Amino acid sequence: MATIFTKIINKEIPCYLLAETEDFISFLDINPLAKGHALVIPKEEVDYIFDLPDQMLADLNIFAKKIAKAIEKSVECKRIGQAVIGLEVPHTHIHLVPINEVGDLSFSNPKIKLEKEEFEEIASRIKTEYEKLT
Repeated sequence: MATIFTKIINKEIPCYLLAETEDFISFLDINPLAKGHALVIPKEEVDYIFDLPDQMLADLNIFAKKIAKAIEKSVECKRIGQAVIGLEVPHTHIHLVPINEVGDLSFSNPKIKLEKEEFEEIASRIKTEYEKLT
């Protein structure tokens, strides 16, 4: 059965798209820890990040770096934290979370609530910054 991420890749479920290449896609997390919290995933459905072929893993991280740089320019934060947990959806994904202190990257923190317009505006800013990097 296809994961929710595969359904997003196949455009069966909408998302707040940030960037897409032939092999990867990035979009805003709809249950974010912070404004600008994004997911970066390979289009190939592989459950565990360390089961990715070496080149795909390297390319995924390079793509994630560009997304992180775009987020940094789009939302106020000290850094972009990165987390790979991989238990909640069986499809490799990297969380990129704007942070100001270590505790900001804790997934036990309450999620913030954003309106559709806020998601759209943040996604637009990040997408614009990403396009400047490519």
